[in-house]
Amino acid sequence: MNAKNLSERLRLVASFAKQGTVLADIGSDHAYLPCWLIQEGQISRAIAGEVVKGPFESAKRNVAKEGLTDNIVVRLANGLQAILPEDGVETVTIAGMGGSLIASILENDPERLTGVKRIIVQPNIHAMAIREWAVRHSWGIVNEAILKEDHKIYEILVLERGEQSYKSEQLLMGPILLQERSDVFQEKWIGELNEISRVINVLTQSAQSEEAKVKRKQLSDTKDLIERVLKS
Repeated sequence: MNAKNLSERLRLVASFAKQGTVLADIGSDHAYLPCWLIQEGQISRAIAGEVVKGPFESAKRNVAKEGLTDNIVVRLANGLQAILPEDGVETVTIAGMGGSLIASILENDPERLTGVKRIIVQPNIHAMAIREWAVRHSWGIVNEAILKEDHKIYEILVLERGEQSYKSEQLLMGPILLQERSDVFQEKWIGELNEISRVINVLTQSAQSEEAKVKRKQLSDTKDLIERVLKS
C-alpha cells in the first residue's frame, strides 16, 4: 500500500468523505489516506495528525514526495489536538485503531470537533464503544459498512450530528449493518458467537470468583442477544 494504491479498507473509508471537504486524518500513520484523497480531487485540504515520531516523519516525507505540502499539513499531536480552529476542518477520519481508543480520542478533546460535520471511523475491534460515544454526544450513525480484507473483518461507521437512540443489538452490531445483514456480517457474528462460547466454557471450568461470575453473566447475555438476532 502507498499514497497511490490504497488498501480496500482505506478506499472504503475514503469513499465516505464528501466532495471538497476539509479533512483531518487522526493517527494518519504514513498519510496515505489524505494524500490519496487530495490526488483524487475528492477533498480540498487535509491535516494529517500523528502522535508517534516515526510515523510522523514518514508522513512528512510522503506528503513532500507526492508534492502535496501546499495541500496537507502534517502535525505531531495527540489525537484531536492536531486540529486547530483556523483549519476549518469539516470531516474527521480515524482508522485502524480499537473502538475504545477511538472513542477516547473523540471524548478527550470535544471542543476540537466544534466545526466538524462528519466523523468517519474504522475500528479494528469493539465498534460498540464508538456507537455508545455517539449516543452520549448527540451524533447519529448515517452510514455503516463491513468488509473482509486479508482474512480480517472491518467495520466502518459514518457519524453526523443529531440525537439518536439505539436498541442493545443495534449498539452491538450496528443499526445499518443489522438491516443489510451481508454475508460478511453473518460471518463476523458467527465467529464472535463461537469465541464467546469458548470463553464462557473456560470461565465455567475455572475457579468461580465473583469477578468470573459477573464476566460469565455478561458474556451469556451477549451470546443470547447475538443468537436471537441471527435466528430472527
